[in-house]
Amino acid sequence: MPLDPTKHADWEIAEAAEANMKTVYQLADELGLEKKELLPHGHHVAKLDFKNILSRLKNKPDAKYIDVTAITPTPLGEGKSTTTMGLTQGLGKRGKRVIAAIRQPSGGPTMNIKGSAAGGGLSQCIPLTPFSLGLTGDINAIMNAHNLAMVALTSRMQHEFNYSDEQLSRRKLRRLSIDPRNVEMKWIMDFCAQALREIIIGIGTKNDGFMMKSGFAIAVSSEIMAILAVSKDLKDMRERMGRIVVAYDRTGNPVTTEDLEVAGAMTAWMVEAINPNLMQTIEGQPVLVHAGPFANIAIGQSSIIADRIGLKLSDYHITESGFGADIGFEKFWNLKCRFSGLKPNAAVIVATIRALKCHGGAPIPIPGKPLPEEYKHENIEWVAKGCENLVHHINTIKKAGINPVVCINAFYTDTDNEIKTVRKIAESAGARVALSKHWQYGGEGALELADAVIDACNEPNDFKYLYELSAPLRQRIEMIAKEVYGADGVEYSPEALTKVQKLEADPEISELGTCMVKTHLSLSDNPNLKGVPKGWKLFIRDILVYKGAGFVVPVAGAIKLMPGTASDPAYRRIDVDVETGKVKGLF
Repeated sequence: MPLDPTKHADWEIAEAAEANMKTVYQLADELGLEKKELLPHGHHVAKLDFKNILSRLKNKPDAKYIDVTAITPTPLGEGKSTTTMGLTQGLGKRGKRVIAAIRQPSGGPTMNIKGSAAGGGLSQCIPLTPFSLGLTGDINAIMNAHNLAMVALTSRMQHEFNYSDEQLSRRKLRRLSIDPRNVEMKWIMDFCAQALREIIIGIGTKNDGFMMKSGFAIAVSSEIMAILAVSKDLKDMRERMGRIVVAYDRTGNPVTTEDLEVAGAMTAWMVEAINPNLMQTIEGQPVLVHAGPFANIAIGQSSIIADRIGLKLSDYHITESGFGADIGFEKFWNLKCRFSGLKPNAAVIVATIRALKCHGGAPIPIPGKPLPEEYKHENIEWVAKGCENLVHHINTIKKAGINPVVCINAFYTDTDNEIKTVRKIAESAGARVALSKHWQYGGEGALELADAVIDACNEPNDFKYLYELSAPLRQRIEMIAKEVYGADGVEYSPEALTKVQKLEADPEISELGTCMVKTHLSLSDNPNLKGVPKGWKLFIRDILVYKGAGFVVPVAGAIKLMPGTASDPAYRRIDVDVETGKVKGLF
């Protein structure tokens, strides 16, 4: 019998379930994989040789394709990963061949506040420890590839500063004239390290490098992580890697990784990482884990390659997008689906009574502190008011032409009247609604949700993008701001305005999508504005260019690409049993 999630921590439940989990060889056999297509990393984790699988199954029809997103989350999250696991388990209980695709967690949140994003309760991805602590090394490969570009850049700047043109020529180097005030990239690491956001490098003698301002971002915000998410194969990845703009020269021309002659070596780090990872739910359904999280500062999607595999090996393939539908789903809709050519059949919007109360006027919960007492008591008024945020996201899904399913991710403290209120409002807005108790009961608790998703997938839809790439950049940004966020318009900092004007004069801009960077805690760029804010304009502070990934990246508000570690981080409670080697305290 599984452990009771009301009495046991997630890591305890995972540990108990892992005693009876399937081996990757059993999973591969159930999926119909050939022996050469499975690349084991131990007995319970493997990589999949995507090239062979997709070539062998190229003529097989695709499965039904479902995206899991959410309302605007509270700082505590809405349980999208838990719901993705629960829905996968529920469809499994209904006898469906089902595969999920989720994102690999970052070490930043795992060791900080949010946890490892494996799900929770009786709806988790296991084994939990490798999932949470590096898995098969994909993020490490991304860090090495990314930082190698920075090594190439900074060493080239040092040599160009110290050597004459003749000396450079003898070393078979041409002068790139890199502008130290116009470097696009920073270093990366996979922790939340606010002290490294802004640094000075090259302090010392001329042999210690070129002195200039630099900094760190978190690993999953790297353009290389985005490239992993959107690449269709190794050839595509290699071409994208060479288009990465690392800096600009003194006349404003881009300096790429190809110019630095480092793109090939960067791709070498990624040869193994391009293959998705195979894991499982607590109930034994296959889960593909590939690419990274953080839809607020990155694309926040599992990889196109993982989805293509899942669609060939199953009847229902469930993929997860980061944070709320204004961020994760919008990028799934207008970026991932555009790059992949895939069209979803349905989208699940996860909502909790707790979050709806927050959007309706309840005190904002603070991670690491007890939930305010107000959340433990019925309050229909707060729930109804908070449903304005839910309806906003339902309308966003409908604008994409997709059939929305609202999942009420149940907590045992929710009341019948609160649940009825949500159901009535969501159904009136044109969505199917399902109450799901997967956290407490696993697949058995997700049967209503599974049935609603099956029904939604059987209905025709009219999928369409929000904008065409031929539209001017500022027009695209304004469409996202108005149609998805509910803003009255867009304002630009002088720096961002200069950049957007220059980009709009670049003929290559029509080939690049728009990947917004914005707080996940509000529809607006102000994390403190809950519900559906009115009378505001989106402020674009900066614009980055990810030509390798194929994005222009407008940065809204005060959000940072390197999060900070809180005063009571998770690492204080993580430890190792020195007798067994088992890790405890992960969540």
